[in-house]
Amino acid sequence: MLHFTPKEFARRTAAFEAEREARSLDAVLLFAQESQFWLTGFDTFGFCFFQCLIAGKHAPTLLARSADMRQAELTSNIEDIRIWKDAAGANPAEDLSAILKERGLAGKRVGIELDTHGLTAANWRKVEAALKDLVTLIDASDLISSLRLTKSTEELTYVHRAAELADDAMDAGLAEIKPGNSEAAILAAMQGAVFAGGGDYPGNPFIIGSGEHALLCRYKTGRQTLQPQDQITLEWAGVYRQYHAAMMRTVIVGEPTSKHRAMHAAAKEALLACEATLRPDAPMGDVFAAHARTLDAHGFSAQRLNACGYSLGTRYAPSWMEHQMFFEDAPTIMAPGMVFFLHMILMDSDSGNAMSLGRTSLITEEGSTPLSRHGLDLISL
Repeated sequence: MLHFTPKEFARRTAAFEAEREARSLDAVLLFAQESQFWLTGFDTFGFCFFQCLIAGKHAPTLLARSADMRQAELTSNIEDIRIWKDAAGANPAEDLSAILKERGLAGKRVGIELDTHGLTAANWRKVEAALKDLVTLIDASDLISSLRLTKSTEELTYVHRAAELADDAMDAGLAEIKPGNSEAAILAAMQGAVFAGGGDYPGNPFIIGSGEHALLCRYKTGRQTLQPQDQITLEWAGVYRQYHAAMMRTVIVGEPTSKHRAMHAAAKEALLACEATLRPDAPMGDVFAAHARTLDAHGFSAQRLNACGYSLGTRYAPSWMEHQMFFEDAPTIMAPGMVFFLHMILMDSDSGNAMSLGRTSLITEEGSTPLSRHGLDLISL
């Protein structure tokens, strides 16, 4: 069930080893599920419990629950799988300590991923207590995160398929947007299109909201029925082999207001300006500056957000967002092979009008290429 070739995994291992040695780390404790997937193919949601991949000079060792033993055997190339036992008062950090001693890592510098949903505060306290006198822990949260930024040829095959599924989801959703239809039908059609195309669950729920809820950019429970004159904001992603390609649109039901038209014109100009700035060797902060400059010039400084997108790749719940974001003076330098989602989000609470426009692009040697087949015109149905 491995989704990549041995050559691809060897490339990743070599890149990881080079960076580990550059940081003078003897091993790294990987708690982020996307890191474990990237390095070994291990694919699970078991990271919601205590789960750690010890990677270093030796072959990787996975410490997980019994429920994930066969998951690891079938989805990864990990040969050394250790199980900590579920029990009242169980402390898997002690099992982790024993593995590090076995590996001769006592007294060594060991990296650890702290900035991840895969390591809760409660589990971190156990790890810290169990290892404080054994090894020197160094925060290495960005090690694999930075390596995953630039996608390989094999990865980009999945990214392109994810983008196709995002377009399919948009087509399916638009077919259900009509007065009297429930948001439930739209959401079912969009998510169903991804599944029908062989795709996966997204890292976070699709966002859907009509009426005043169109001004929201987070998922919420509850479904509304579209009115003859309405607006609906959608943010979704095509997902394939856990690789995401996100999109965002505010669709108008009935006749767009003059405010809708003005907001869309500004959002479209801003998105194109950002995409023109999306190029190799430029810092991500330049893209945000184009976003802010354009929307502010249209008089929407109070309606825009303080970020306008982020890197995309393999991510797991609760979010498909990578760490690298477009915000003021964001320092990450862009390079060919990186994949970014740009969103222009305008929310006018005074008028009750919303307008969002977003799509995913790939950085190329010449600049960037949008991955969607859809255009950017205002959609009214």
